[in-house]
Amino acid sequence: VQLQASGGGLVQAGGSLRLSCSDFRRTFSNNAVGWFRQAPGKERQFVAGISWRNLGTSYADSVKGRFAISRDIAKNTVSLQMNSLKPEDTAVYYCAVGRTPRATDKPIDYNFWGQGTQVTVSS
Repeated sequence: VQLQASGGGLVQAGGSLRLSCSDFRRTFSNNAVGWFRQAPGKERQFVAGISWRNLGTSYADSVKGRFAISRDIAKNTVSLQMNSLKPEDTAVYYCAVGRTPRATDKPIDYNFWGQGTQVTVSS
């Protein structure tokens, strides 16, 4: 296993969850890391990305102000803090390592993917 996403679960609307992505082969170094999600019957969509070093973060409009992505370089982990969750946030969430240092919102720009963690938000 190279990437492992964890922290998903069932939460009521308005609640919070914190997802973590662990990198066991140190592929985070020098590369962007992104979080994507995929709901049943829908395409995988970008949620948040963090670029290497000081190149910044980016978010999908639907999660801005509610989600926050962060990176712990020493621990080789990237976290996604999700607050004010809504039922429409329900999906399998994936972390992925980018091909370049700058995060993008396109799945094709990421070449290593974790196995996903289920997030279910009840109304």
